[in-house]
Amino acid sequence: MPAPVTPSRVRHRRAAVLAAAVLALVALALGAVIAVGVSSNDAGERPTATAPAADGPPRPADWSPHRPSVHLTPEKNWMNDPQKPFLLDGVWHYYYLYNADHPEGNGTAWYHATSTDLVHWKDEGVAIDKYANGLGDIWTGTAVVDEAGTAGFGAGAVIALVTQQVDGVQRQSLFFSRDGGYRFESYDANPVMDNPGAADWRDPRVFWDDAAGHWVMALAEHERIGFYTSPDLRDWTYASDFATTGLGVLECPDLFPMSVDGDPAHVRWVLVAGANGAAEGRTTGTAYWVGDWDGDRFTANGAGHQWLDHGPDYYAAVTWADPRLDRDEQLASRYSIAWMNNWAYAGRLPGPQWHGGSDTLVRTVTLRAEGGREALHSTPAAELRELEGAPQRIDDARLDPERTVDVDVPASGAYRLRVTASSDGGELRVKVLTGDGSFATVGYDFGAGAMFAARDADAVAREMPAEYREVRTAPVEPDDGRIQLDIVVDASSIEVFTQGGEASLTMATFGTSGRRGLQFEAARSVVALTDASLTPLRVAPIERESEQR
Repeated sequence: MPAPVTPSRVRHRRAAVLAAAVLALVALALGAVIAVGVSSNDAGERPTATAPAADGPPRPADWSPHRPSVHLTPEKNWMNDPQKPFLLDGVWHYYYLYNADHPEGNGTAWYHATSTDLVHWKDEGVAIDKYANGLGDIWTGTAVVDEAGTAGFGAGAVIALVTQQVDGVQRQSLFFSRDGGYRFESYDANPVMDNPGAADWRDPRVFWDDAAGHWVMALAEHERIGFYTSPDLRDWTYASDFATTGLGVLECPDLFPMSVDGDPAHVRWVLVAGANGAAEGRTTGTAYWVGDWDGDRFTANGAGHQWLDHGPDYYAAVTWADPRLDRDEQLASRYSIAWMNNWAYAGRLPGPQWHGGSDTLVRTVTLRAEGGREALHSTPAAELRELEGAPQRIDDARLDPERTVDVDVPASGAYRLRVTASSDGGELRVKVLTGDGSFATVGYDFGAGAMFAARDADAVAREMPAEYREVRTAPVEPDDGRIQLDIVVDASSIEVFTQGGEASLTMATFGTSGRRGLQFEAARSVVALTDASLTPLRVAPIERESEQR
C-alpha cells in the first residue's frame, strides 16, 4: 500500500491561450452519417454541428460530472492500489484496495470486480475484509490460482498473499478461497511471514517459476526488492535482493519475463516498482529495470531504471499475461493497469460520489529494442475497441500560431483522438476544454523533442498543491519529422501515447458540468496536422447491486 510522499517541485509553464483568428475545417465521416463539428474560434457566430455519437447506453443523468465513462471506479467510498487479475473459467477476477469508512475511518479491504473483456466490469463486493483476523487491515498483495494445490487447500484454490498492518508493523498473510475468488478465509497460522524488524516490508508479488519449480515472491523493502522462494505458498525462504538508490521508498513490485520484439529466443526479465522520481524532477510513478532472473536472483542489465509512464498519475501498476495464449504469445505482450492518482493530492481529488480517483485503462505492454537499449512500450489494449464507435476523420490542416481550431466532442465525454503532426520547431497543443473557460493541455514540443501534459488551468488547479500544477514531459524523437499522438479522454482523465507506445503520459484532470470541447493550437511555428480522427467511446457502466457489500 503506498505511503504518502512529496515529490520535489519543478518550474512549470502555463499553456497560453493564443490570439484567435478565422479558420474552418470540414470533417469527413467515414461511412457514417454523423460528422465531427469543427469551426474557427473567432468573434462571429459559431457554426453548429452534431457531435460524434456512439451506440450504447447513455451517460446516466445521476452521475457526477467527474464519473468516468470508460474507467473503473467504485460506486462510493475510497479506492486505491490495483491487484494483479487472474483468469478463471473465462472470467477475469480483479481486486483493488477499498475503504468503506473513508474519510472518517482508516484501513482498506480487497474489493472485487469481474470482467470477461477487460472493459465491462461487474461489481462483486468485498472479497477480503479488513480487521477480521486480528492482524490489521488488508494492503496490496497477489492472488494466484494454485492449480496443483501446493498450499494444501485443494487443486484450483485461489490463494492470496497480502500485507497486513497493525500498530505500524507490516506482515505477510495468506488467505484462501474455495469459491473461485469471491470470498476469502484467513489461514489459521497467519502471518506466514513475520516482520524481521523492517519499517517498510510490504506488497508481495507472487508467481510460479516454471524453470525453477517453485513459487517466487518479490517484496518491497524500503530501497530494495527482496526475493523469496516457496514450495507451497506458506513457507518462504529468503533468496536475494535488488537494491536501488535515489528512488525513495519502493512499493508494489512486479517481476516477469518478456521477449524482445516478440522473439521467443530473446527473453529478458523486467522488474517493476512504484517509485519516487523527485530526484529527477519527476513525481511518483512506475520505474522498471530490464535484466535476467536465474530462479533466485535478478540482475539488471546496467542501463539503469526507466519509467513506464511519464505522467503524474500512473502508480501501483500491475501486469499480467493472458493464459489463453500460447507461451510465445504470452512472452510477447502483457496487460497492465495502474491507479490513476498521486499521494501528493490523492485525498483532494473531486469526487462527491466516491474518492481516490480511478484506474487507468487496461493497456498492452511489449518489450522492444531501441536506441541501444530494451524498453517497455504501452498502448491501450485492443479490448478498448469494444467501446469504439465509428471514427470521424478530421481534414488535414496547417495551424498558424495565431489560429485555433475547435472540434465538437461526444456527449459521453469519452473519446479517442489520433493525430499525426509535423513542424519546424513549433509546438502542437491539444486543449481539452473542461468548462467555464478551464482546460487541460497535451501535445508535443518539436523544439524540445518532448511530449507534454499540463493541467495548471483546469477547473480545480488553483485549489490543488503545486505538484498537481506541474507540467509533465516525456522525451520522444519524431519519426521522419512526424510525431503520432493517440489521446484517450474521459470525464476526469487524459491518457496520451506516442509513436506506437514508445512513451505515455497519464493524468487526472477535472472540469465542471459545463460544455466540454476540444481545441487545436500551434505555438512559435506552423504545425501541420495529418491523419487526424476522433472516435467516440461508448459509456461502459459498471454492473452493480443496489448496495455494496
